Amino acid sequence: MKFSVSTILFGLVATSSAAAIEKRTPPNIPSATSAKSMLASIPTRTTDATGYQRFITISGQCNTRETVLNRDGTNLSIGSDCYPSSGTWFSVYDGATWTQASDLDIDHVVPLSDAWKSGANTWTTAKRQQFANDLTNPQLVAVTDTVNQAKGDKSPDAWKPPLTSYHCTYARIWVKVKSVWELTVTAKEKSALTSMLNIC
Repeated sequence: MKFSVSTILFGLVATSSAAAIEKRTPPNIPSATSAKSMLASIPTRTTDATGYQRFITISGQCNTRETVLNRDGTNLSIGSDCYPSSGTWFSVYDGATWTQASDLDIDHVVPLSDAWKSGANTWTTAKRQQFANDLTNPQLVAVTDTVNQAKGDKSPDAWKPPLTSYHCTYARIWVKVKSVWELTVTAKEKSALTSMLNIC
């Protein structure tokens, strides 16, 4: 069942709940100033490689998807298999609130195929697996499945979150991940990120 933040009943309670949910963001998002500095140091590529590997067991019965769902959700009912059978999730990309985990995808903010073209094609299989399951940096986030599918493997010059108020944070996350993993950007991608950071 889907309902937008703007249509939730009982205004003040809904606003408070949405704010609490939205605080459950990926870790280590840099400030806009730090992101701009990181972006300036990321190499710009002019050609793309092609090709790519995904979710692994993180702890006990929990794989990467379940770990992110449990991190990003509130009021969760979690089974012995680690799967959240119910809860509430706020999708930062579009402002939608969900009560079923099946309505959510775990987005790799920097898509795996973009990472491949940005330098991951030269990594070992083990390093690519680490990247695909990076829970230390703000690379993984639970969002509305259809929104994630619309994004696909697009970079910020071709796709941005529908919720414009999230563009600043999205750019900061993207730059953080590319900087930490020493991945490149295209000229168009860098321009789009700069414009997004300038509105922070």
